[in-house]
Amino acid sequence: MSRIGVFVCHCGENIARTVDVEAVCAAARQLPGVAHAEDYPFMCSSPGQKRMQEAIRDRNLTGVVVAACSPHMHETTFRGAAAEGGLNPFLCEMANIREQCSWVHSDPEEATLKAGEIVSQMVAKVRFDAELDAIKVPVTRRALVIGGGIAGIRASLDIAKAGYQVTLVEREPSLGGNMARLSETFPTLDCSQCILTPLMVEVSHHPNIEMLTYAEIEEVSGYVGNFNVRIRRKPRFVLEDCTGCDDCTQACPVVTPNEFDMGLSWRKAVYIPFPQAVPAIYTLDAAACVNANLEAANGRYRVLACERCALACAPRVIDYDMNPELIEREVGVIVIATGYELWNAAQAPEYGYGRYPDVVNGLEFERLLSASGPTLGELRRPSDRKVPKSVVFIQCVGSRDPEHGVAYCSRTCCMYTAKHALLYKHKVPDGEAYVFYIDIRAAGKGYEEFISRVMAEDKVLYLRGRVGRVVQDGDGLVVYGADTLSSQPVRIRADMVVLATAMVPAAGEELGRTLRASTDEYGFFQEVHPKLRPVETMTAGVLLAGAAQGPKDIPDTVAQASAAASKALEILASPIYSREPTVATVNTAACSGCLDCARVCPYGAIESREIPARAGTPPRVVAHVNEAMCEGCGICTSTCRSRAIDVAGFDDEQLFAQISAVARLREPAKVGAGGGSDQG
Repeated sequence: MSRIGVFVCHCGENIARTVDVEAVCAAARQLPGVAHAEDYPFMCSSPGQKRMQEAIRDRNLTGVVVAACSPHMHETTFRGAAAEGGLNPFLCEMANIREQCSWVHSDPEEATLKAGEIVSQMVAKVRFDAELDAIKVPVTRRALVIGGGIAGIRASLDIAKAGYQVTLVEREPSLGGNMARLSETFPTLDCSQCILTPLMVEVSHHPNIEMLTYAEIEEVSGYVGNFNVRIRRKPRFVLEDCTGCDDCTQACPVVTPNEFDMGLSWRKAVYIPFPQAVPAIYTLDAAACVNANLEAANGRYRVLACERCALACAPRVIDYDMNPELIEREVGVIVIATGYELWNAAQAPEYGYGRYPDVVNGLEFERLLSASGPTLGELRRPSDRKVPKSVVFIQCVGSRDPEHGVAYCSRTCCMYTAKHALLYKHKVPDGEAYVFYIDIRAAGKGYEEFISRVMAEDKVLYLRGRVGRVVQDGDGLVVYGADTLSSQPVRIRADMVVLATAMVPAAGEELGRTLRASTDEYGFFQEVHPKLRPVETMTAGVLLAGAAQGPKDIPDTVAQASAAASKALEILASPIYSREPTVATVNTAACSGCLDCARVCPYGAIESREIPARAGTPPRVVAHVNEAMCEGCGICTSTCRSRAIDVAGFDDEQLFAQISAVARLREPAKVGAGGGSDQG
């Protein structure tokens, strides 16, 4: 016989302002199987949880329903409290009467009625709940970090310093990411390389970190604690014994645009990305080599090169026969730290990006400011290498523009534009700097003070308004805009225009499919919950750090990287990982073996399994669910034509009981009938 306890939370005024919680509690006492019902202002508080635990013991409850907020918020809290009270945690359910009721309704009578129906549904469900045990999986105590920017570096070091092995994979020849391109960082104006390079070197020397640069993830299989990863390491055609003498680049006859300098300078076909690169090993760009192609024979590759670099190399470390290397690793957790790219400003043709050489984006301007950049720190405009005497900075190019760009704010643009304007004034004291902005978003420690300093001390003119177009006029540019504060049109002649373009993900859907990690509509990796689980994905053991999850500045990126490392350590710290048992199960007697479920499973958790022949029956193939990989999404259940799959805790009996409970409440003749309370 069911003895269910119902606990209704006021949530301060969040619920009680709209819902009559006492009435909901009174109605719950009349529901079949309910042996106890009470309300409390804050059920999630320590006293609230204690009341629930006492009721479980004193009333000998067989199930619990907590009518409060979203289960995303506190289901783990209340299930933990139920377990401490002596009840199987999976016999505790939450009825969401906040997000799904009080917050979305203004009529108290209707909201109270709906809250009662939601509670009745969950009471009906918990009557058919079964005791479940957590799934236990062994853990391979090694982490994989994808991306060698500041997020990947920080996460790798945090995990490695805790005593665990880390494989760090970076697709470029060197660590550093976009932060390595920066001249200085706001708001303290630290030299970017000065704070980044020591960390890069520390990664390369740490005994617990395996650093795989110029490599990409090719395949990932397995599940939390037991991921199998295949990594393709591209050939550098230069052995790791390289001494960095630079003789090869002197001999190389080829020049090609330098990606690190955003195409504003040239490099040789054999090159090192930047002076502080880690590892300090040269790379031969086979696509840029003299013959510009690769010869393939029997699966092996040979660069068709002029061989001048090899002849000039005294240590003899250039190897034209080097081939791609496939590396396999078993890891327990994966941290995605793939960073960002800039939105292509050519998609906003009114600004002339890509047509006018003196219209540049933020990272290009960073390289022009940098001491290691194409102009060695002397600010020169790209077209004629003259010092720009006037620069116009345009914010929100592509950001906050759902029609032509992306709807979100890129968060860092206001600050890095202010930094650019300040650095420009330092390098060209007699120059004029103008900033067109919609509004200023400077929500970090010391950020607002930084903006005020740029406006007041450095005398940068901020103009609130949009730019309509930028046109070439002789050897300069003319910017046509509007000042919305004065309601006046603005026309400025400028030597350069700098566009603060939106941040977009550097890796998204393709890597997401490989990792079975979902992405949002813009391609950023999707977290489970923005407040409570901001570094976790829906795939257990796959974590997020930095701009892979959304636009971030350096402090937020580093903080999230350490948070992801902390979550990784939570898994790696134990040889056994426990996860929720609310996963799909197959009734093999009913399964027809069509495997439609396997085809739709987004987590790759379903595979075929052969049932051996038995007396009078031939062998047959059925679906089998890997419990460690399943996330309980239920897609397989809705797809199965044989009705052979159920998700634990969400079977047909429970779902139909929930529907029937509401139907009974809505039958006038049965309202108030069937009370099962022994209270009062």
